[in-house]
Amino acid sequence: MSRTTPSTTTDGDRVGILSPTYLATTVGMFGLIAFVAFEAMAVTTVMPTVARDLDGLGLYALSFAAPLASGVVGMVGAGMWSDRAGPRGPLLVAMLLFSLGLLVCGTAPSMEVLIAGRVLQGLGGGALVVGVYVVVGLLYPSVLQPAIFASFAAAWVLPALFGPGLAALVAGALGWRWVFTGTILLVLLALVLIAPALRRMQVHAEGTTTPVSRLGWACVAAVAVLVLELLGSASGAAAAGAVGALVVVLVALARLLPAGTLIGRRGLAAVVATRGLLSAAFFCAEAYVVYVLQDRWGLSVGQAGVALTLVGVVWALASQVQSRLGTRITHTQAMRTGTTVVLVGIVGLTVCVALRASGSAALPAALPVAAYVLAGAGMGFAYPRTSVAMLDASTDRDRGLNTSALSVADSMGAALALSVAGVAFAGAERGGIDPFLVVYGLAGALGAVGVLAAVRTR
Repeated sequence: MSRTTPSTTTDGDRVGILSPTYLATTVGMFGLIAFVAFEAMAVTTVMPTVARDLDGLGLYALSFAAPLASGVVGMVGAGMWSDRAGPRGPLLVAMLLFSLGLLVCGTAPSMEVLIAGRVLQGLGGGALVVGVYVVVGLLYPSVLQPAIFASFAAAWVLPALFGPGLAALVAGALGWRWVFTGTILLVLLALVLIAPALRRMQVHAEGTTTPVSRLGWACVAAVAVLVLELLGSASGAAAAGAVGALVVVLVALARLLPAGTLIGRRGLAAVVATRGLLSAAFFCAEAYVVYVLQDRWGLSVGQAGVALTLVGVVWALASQVQSRLGTRITHTQAMRTGTTVVLVGIVGLTVCVALRASGSAALPAALPVAAYVLAGAGMGFAYPRTSVAMLDASTDRDRGLNTSALSVADSMGAALALSVAGVAFAGAERGGIDPFLVVYGLAGALGAVGVLAAVRTR
């Protein structure tokens, strides 16, 4: 696509991203990324309350898996559309879908309707991030791109610092529905800020070699993940359908990811596998953190949300540490160290839950929070290096494809893990087994496989 726009061909190398030329666009796009991140953190904080109010605890895991799965479709679709016709259309549609999803969630009369809204929210959120990144490539000169991407990193960290507390405050004062609907006005404000830049943006299509079948496989994978969650807790023929859905997910991933990813083949495939397993293990554990702290330690929504805030801080700090180490630590060493720390944190969290279940009433809530935060530190250390390692293993011919594959592994790894966790949680409850122990045991197993994959990234 063309990068010749009035704003990128004048004196871009002599101005900053907050200069008058770029200020409104920078603030608007920063806001869009931050709103997507805020919703992720806010929903984690209020979802236990939402599920109880809507009598939908059986669909708790699906409420997290749904946007992750649909987000893959949004990512792939927006990328293909942007390559063909520029990012203006995909970005506007993404903002519409994201806002519509928020509206459906905020007005949902049942958990089923809320999950439908979460699907729309995921579609829009996934497409929105891709659209914003393509806009950066078109509107900002290369000398300013590192700064704008650094601001996007901050846009993910800030909601982790303030999102849980703000979500708890809004839910307590106005009700949890405003956590969803209140964000719509902010999205509209961001649109007002970036609209002038979108209007003057000049693009032309250069065509794409990405096959349309890739979007089809993304849709198949997303639907299969949701079917797995819906049918997994059933019995008989429905249970067999869940097994079939799992097979379909794996077949689709084999088409979307580099050859050998599912078996951890050395090199790029292992890097992509490591990213997927990191997300699967950590976000499987994170989805139940607020829930278990409320249920087993009796914390309020605000108190439990502090754990999410701490993880955001530690994740950011660990990312800075690995960045400053630079070449003094290899990509493989960083990924191996990070995945190991994630595993240790999840195992520690599992032990805390087990001790609490055995009657250790004196066990303070600070211990499971500390274990969870430790896992967040491992994510901060390993997660960025998967991106750098992927780029190092890519060429001009396959960089876009590999970047897409890494994003798909990230989202689908978490979505698949959450769906399986939801099935395991429901099954454990029916069988009289501690459901939290089962979920955290699953997260630990995924973390252990992630360590093995990281070793094979050389």
